[in-house]
Amino acid sequence: MSRVCTVSGTKPHFGNNVSHANNKTRRRWQPNLQVCSFPSEILGRAISLRLTARGIRTVEHNGGIDAWLLGTANSRLSAEALKLKKQLAKIQEKAAK
Repeated sequence: MSRVCTVSGTKPHFGNNVSHANNKTRRRWQPNLQVCSFPSEILGRAISLRLTARGIRTVEHNGGIDAWLLGTANSRLSAEALKLKKQLAKIQEKAAK
């Protein structure tokens, strides 16, 4: 499982630890990933995603997982999120008929 946020696309950052003697060793900073479930009103079940804390706030700010997925451009979504968006759109089409 890769350490990438589904919402923001945040990945690990790389850099150096620098000691007092100016010795440099490589290190990496991991994103603050959390497994979070959001209730989907359209699907009628909970959707579980791996998000950063910032990504969780973004989804909540936009009115929940359904509103965020439907309001975001396809080019900005990950493969997992795009699959969920297609499911939501399909169910909405059936409900509209």
